[in-house]
Amino acid sequence: MVFNTGAALLDAIVLAVVSKERQGTYGYKITQDVRQVIDVSESTLYPVLRRLQKDECLDVYDMAFAGRNRRYYKLTEKGTVQLQLYEAEWKSYSSKITQLFEGRSGS
Repeated sequence: MVFNTGAALLDAIVLAVVSKERQGTYGYKITQDVRQVIDVSESTLYPVLRRLQKDECLDVYDMAFAGRNRRYYKLTEKGTVQLQLYEAEWKSYSSKITQLFEGRSGS
């Protein structure tokens, strides 16, 4: 992608991915789902997950899987509100950019 992905957009994408699973989802799956949208490394995503947890947008819990613990992330009420704010901002922002692109002259 030629456009930079800022922290707010990355937060919004991660919250959107986590919101798809009611019971929460684990880090590797989050990474794979985010990578379907943007090219990002695990070393970039895990600090995002920690920041969202610190900001009380994500709850974290461990559950046994295949003989080891797997860390799961689940949206909190605050995370749901934050995601709704991001969605509203994105709709406004992307609409303005689309209008700008579509309104350009054909010269």
